[in-house]
Amino acid sequence: MPPATLATVLVAAVAHATWNLASTAKRGDTVLFVAAYTAGSAVLCLPLAALAATTGSQPVTWPLLGAAAVSATLHLAYSLTLQAGYDRADLGVVYPVARGTGPLLTTVLAVAVLGERPTRLAVVGALGILAGIAVVTGNPLRRTGADPVPGLAWGAATGTTIAAYTLWDAYTVTALGLAPVSYYAGTLLLQTVALAPGVIRRRRALPHTLRVDRAPVAAVAVLSPLAYVLVLTAMQTSPVALVAPLRESSIVIGALVAWLLTRDGGLVRRLLGAAVVLAGIVAISA
Repeated sequence: MPPATLATVLVAAVAHATWNLASTAKRGDTVLFVAAYTAGSAVLCLPLAALAATTGSQPVTWPLLGAAAVSATLHLAYSLTLQAGYDRADLGVVYPVARGTGPLLTTVLAVAVLGERPTRLAVVGALGILAGIAVVTGNPLRRTGADPVPGLAWGAATGTTIAAYTLWDAYTVTALGLAPVSYYAGTLLLQTVALAPGVIRRRRALPHTLRVDRAPVAAVAVLSPLAYVLVLTAMQTSPVALVAPLRESSIVIGALVAWLLTRDGGLVRRLLGAAVVLAGIVAISA
């Protein structure tokens, strides 16, 4: 993987970990929260898409609209599943299971379905990243407190949606050659439209959600599209079988930040897992 692409994905990982941590501060309605940050992201991305259409670098075409519609459906399923999991289960279980299951499925399907053939060293590196993630997060079944089973179920469901949208989006920016920003702007716009009926039904609760969740909404609205446009850009030059696990190094960042905030133990294990992830990154970049 080229060094520039590697750096792009790692920046995306930092942005991804940050917006996931910010979303845990949500206190209002889940649908309204998702709708608010999705609409905010669309507002930020649409001017860039309009500029691309005006200059002709990415005109508005039926393939663009159709691909964005499929992506919007898959991303909407991901967002709602993730937030529902956060509402109903332990973040410490949902997040690592989701972010581990997603890239594992993506890597397997990218090789089996998309026909990608990364080098053996790169595959070892990708598997090393996943192994390091497992070390960092530990065994969710040993956690004290809430029953971990719901977290495992919600995490696996979220991971499946991650694999689905990742593979589709990789196909659109490689095989279809769509510009990442324009494509993702269309995805966000269509997600906002799809969420509108739910927002209308909950309109009385909208002012409360916007008031109590204005900070996390703003953080996710900025960082979520930034992270994913960077990932889409990386997919244009590197196999998704490698990009998918590499972007999940965000889990290591999140786990270390969580330890700094809670001091709940396991620092040696987390540092060891981080070292394994780093070795995997080195292997992928070789």
